[in-house]
Amino acid sequence: DIDDGEIILKGMHISPYEQGNIFNKDPRRPRRLLAHKSEIRHLQQQIKLQGYTLVPLQLYFKQGRVKVELGLCKGKKLYDKRADAAARDAKRDIDRAIKTRR
Repeated sequence: DIDDGEIILKGMHISPYEQGNIFNKDPRRPRRLLAHKSEIRHLQQQIKLQGYTLVPLQLYFKQGRVKVELGLCKGKKLYDKRADAAARDAKRDIDRAIKTRR
């Protein structure tokens, strides 16, 4: 989510430090991500004008910092969702048939 020129990561669970005390923060709190102003502006334009959304793809450590790889994605169309649901149902029926024959 982009609010006031800042990229905010919401709804991600980061476990608290086990050796910490009662002053540990909420593990699901929103986190600000660092990015260049031009990157933020570009992403914000893509989100507003073309209906894209930001999705965290990968988390990794690099030189003592946590890096988040973000993907700019477009949602599925209704016909794509229907095709996936039909394929999932067919696979479930096949698995059931195989299971009953054993």
